Amino acid sequence: MSIFSAYPKTPRISKAFWCIITEKLDGTNAQIIIENGQIVGVGSRSRLITPGKLTDNYGFAGWVEQNASELVKLGDGRHFGEWYGNGIQRGYGLDHKRFALFDAMRWSGRNVPPEEFPNCVEVVPVIYRGEYSPAKVTEAMELLRYGGSYAAEGFMNPEGIIVEMNGQRAKHTFEHVDGKWLAA
Repeated sequence: MSIFSAYPKTPRISKAFWCIITEKLDGTNAQIIIENGQIVGVGSRSRLITPGKLTDNYGFAGWVEQNASELVKLGDGRHFGEWYGNGIQRGYGLDHKRFALFDAMRWSGRNVPPEEFPNCVEVVPVIYRGEYSPAKVTEAMELLRYGGSYAAEGFMNPEGIIVEMNGQRAKHTFEHVDGKWLAA
């Protein structure tokens, strides 16, 4: 162990309290695990899943299997997102299901040529990027309340938002603000 250890730099307040606010989609949590350019696992929020009536999660594992050649374009790593649409939670008035990646800081606004990003994947919609303030949270909620979902145009019952700041995420929803289990 070295005797000297530098004290980490303290960020400027304008950078320390920078955030990104995205739409919180109401579907089911999903993940794709890619290693060495191959899909090695598919999961829900709490377990690994496989295609099949009793082993899948709203057909996500089956969809991954069908779209594997596109999905490997995401690159090695664990890719978390929301599987949403027809037959899942709010449904968003869609006649099909979609997969939206959570990591908007990484994927949103990236200048990735279309041939290098899966054509079957989207990114959770970004509502705001900039300095954090409670007013920005309120503003984002009002945009959803009166303008509807950014993910599914015309759908007027969005769930809420996710605020990401300094690597931490927190949700704010229209219903059950303190949690659905506390509301019960």
